[in-house]
Amino acid sequence: MEYEAFLDLARKRRSIRRFKPDPIPDDYIEKIIEAARWAMSGANAQPWEFIVIKEKETRRKIAKVRAEYLKMEWIVEQTRSQEVRQPHFRTDHPTQNEWEDAPVIIATLGDIRTIQASCLVFRFFEHHTFDQNMANANHMIHLAAASLGLGATWVSLTQPMSEELKVILGVPPVLRVFTLAPIGYPAHEPSPPYRRKRSEIVHHEKYDMGKFREQADIQEFIRHLRQRHEKARSYA
Repeated sequence: MEYEAFLDLARKRRSIRRFKPDPIPDDYIEKIIEAARWAMSGANAQPWEFIVIKEKETRRKIAKVRAEYLKMEWIVEQTRSQEVRQPHFRTDHPTQNEWEDAPVIIATLGDIRTIQASCLVFRFFEHHTFDQNMANANHMIHLAAASLGLGATWVSLTQPMSEELKVILGVPPVLRVFTLAPIGYPAHEPSPPYRRKRSEIVHHEKYDMGKFREQADIQEFIRHLRQRHEKARSYA
């Protein structure tokens, strides 16, 4: 693959939250999983396993669990000022999951015991090898989906939600449900994403303190992100 083709794929990937109900070919799902299988991991530990979920009732149960935790997120988000609050929590009540109509959900599971493959010394310094491994596999899922003309979104899970999903999916207690990836054909066209300029994030030889962002700069950056999001939604 040429670099420009790779860069086009990276730019093409979006977080899609609304899906058409059209079914996805089984070989597409196999290709997505195959890509995730080749993700890099520390010491080649490969902690990941995947559950492909197509049954409507199972997807409904998952969405119901997520909806309950959205209520909690909504309550906590109300403590923030309106201008920096997550846009979908600016309503008078929690919104529903927009991804409920996705025809497939891939649950990515992780086995924390595989951390034994890595050097023991990292355990003393809270090195997050396991999370990094799992994130690599998750990223591959999203890139592969984009390459096939599909959309996907990244559903973050709290530990309590992960435990509830274990019951629904029959996952052994020792494993962790790391994340969910609803996948399907996009039912909307997201606005082009904002990315910081290379000149703002690249340093040469050592850190350029002229680029260091103070707390006020970070807050202004978040306000800027929120404003862009609201503008995009107004033209959707």
